[in-house]
Amino acid sequence: MIIAVDGPAASGKGTIARALARTYGLPHLDTGKLYRAVGLAVRLGGGNPADAAIAEHHARHLDPALLDEPDLMSADNAESASIVSAHPGVRAALLERQRAFAGQPGGAVLDGRDIGTVIAPFADAKLFVTASPAERARRRHVELRGSGDHRDFAHVLADIEARDDRDSHRSIAPLVRAEDAALLDTSELGIDAAVQRAIALVAAATGRTG
Repeated sequence: MIIAVDGPAASGKGTIARALARTYGLPHLDTGKLYRAVGLAVRLGGGNPADAAIAEHHARHLDPALLDEPDLMSADNAESASIVSAHPGVRAALLERQRAFAGQPGGAVLDGRDIGTVIAPFADAKLFVTASPAERARRRHVELRGSGDHRDFAHVLADIEARDDRDSHRSIAPLVRAEDAALLDTSELGIDAAVQRAIALVAAATGRTG
């Protein structure tokens, strides 16, 4: 069984995808980490994430060790990831890696921005997880403060909106809800409620409750 979970930054899709993987006993891939690793590789090499050729080179020669780097999940690297993910060459380089994960025996849960539309359009269950920009910025702001990053809320909200714009308007695999994806708005939901709603939606699509 393949479960595709898509949505914008800080919507809760990663938390939900991990919970679904535990519920159904499936391996999980946060595909955003692959793009973060490419962005980090570009930064560590002194390159510009906007340089498509450099970004594609790092995507095709990606060092898996970068997935464990402390800076991978930083706010600065999130911006780099969003920029490199808009390059067609980067997306092409990472495409087969993601499809291979989805196609392993028994299935998998993948979360990202183009899982249900590009990576696994044949998924057994598709969710599009979202929340208002203000609520997503609030969550990210709390997360950043917990890690010692004290940038103000307005800055975080501007970053969220800029990422939304880049992700939704890139020419290749833009962030868009698949026609057959169930919508899950988490703006007013706590984690437990959002997870239970997600399980219910997957069960409705597949007939399996875990």
